[in-house]
Amino acid sequence: MVNYPKKKTMHCPSAQCNAHKTFKVVHYKAGKARKYAQGKRRYDRKQEGYGGQTKPIFHKKAKTTKKIVLKLQCSACKHVVQNVLKRAKHFELNDKKKVNNKDPTW
Repeated sequence: MVNYPKKKTMHCPSAQCNAHKTFKVVHYKAGKARKYAQGKRRYDRKQEGYGGQTKPIFHKKAKTTKKIVLKLQCSACKHVVQNVLKRAKHFELNDKKKVNNKDPTW
């Protein structure tokens, strides 16, 4: 499980800032597929009429996790940077760090 802060201080590469600023961290999510993209139009045209499924549908999924992609936005100039982390099954954005209490409480 990966815990990550909601705000991070790092260098802003934009021409406006070019300095260390705080960045707002958001988990990246893919946008909605466009209805009239060339590949979608071609696929729909091929699927028309009789003949069943024309293109292969992938079933042999091997990966159990996805890579974590973060979208970081500069608080000053709103410049957006994407950052890729390693693979993990669970990902959380937290405000504060988790405190581990070593001594038992019995």
